[in-house]
Amino acid sequence: MEKVIKLDEYEIEEIRKLVSGERQKLGFMDKTPIANDLSTVLDDLNIILLEHPIESESEKQVFSAAMMYSKEGGKELVFIGLNTADYYDKQLFAIAHELYHYYTKTGSHLSRQESEENIVEAKANRFAAEFLLPENTLKSIVVESFKTSSLEYINLQIIIRFIARLQCTWWLPYRSVVKRLREINAISMQQYNELYKMNERDFTSDYGKLGLAINAEVFKKLNVATNIIGTSAKDIEVIIRNFEDNIIDEDTFASTLKLFGKTPDDFGYSVIVSDEDLDEIDAYFDEEKDDES
Repeated sequence: MEKVIKLDEYEIEEIRKLVSGERQKLGFMDKTPIANDLSTVLDDLNIILLEHPIESESEKQVFSAAMMYSKEGGKELVFIGLNTADYYDKQLFAIAHELYHYYTKTGSHLSRQESEENIVEAKANRFAAEFLLPENTLKSIVVESFKTSSLEYINLQIIIRFIARLQCTWWLPYRSVVKRLREINAISMQQYNELYKMNERDFTSDYGKLGLAINAEVFKKLNVATNIIGTSAKDIEVIIRNFEDNIIDEDTFASTLKLFGKTPDDFGYSVIVSDEDLDEIDAYFDEEKDDES
């Protein structure tokens, strides 16, 4: 089980206020799921998402996501690098985690989702959980579903089915939902421990069967790695426009698109990039992978 750093009431309340304010600015009320719209959120915030799968070659956990800053022409560019070799629900949580660092201006940063090495990371994880599923909304859902705020005497199988429904609606990782329920004191520590140790990724388990029965399409999507190489359509369009406006040359156009698994031909342009440039790009990602091993 992951190491837990306990936040005090003031710290938690500050996170709630931050989440509430930022969700409202983005046009999302507390009872509206946001996870499926995170790419749009990043576009609205002018954050460039860079997606690339980086598998771990050791027992050490590979990074979940990274926040990076760069300056170009006097303008600050903000990037989130996302490891798409991870499960999709954990990718979504990782993006929300990085948004905490963006909003609180904690600077460039690399995160490993299962690790809460310090108070800042604990706050970022709490922010991500609150951003994806606000506490007041969860409390309301619990009471509406069970006519009580405490699930201590509810059959565990019923709670598991409830969690599967929550996950398919709000798109949090299973363990994040379990942790959220404990945070609002809806479940006991004993229930938390029993639920937390479950193998939630096994489609043949009781939980897996429930998830597939509730919403097979969403449940499968959340529980597989996407291994995507890419960025948003908006940022790809910027690259294309830069080429069309002669801001970047053919080699840069082709090599930049290759970073996202695309070619000029995909957009109706015939550009030949040198083998030397292609080798340089491949070497870059090999180096990143080696650094994480």
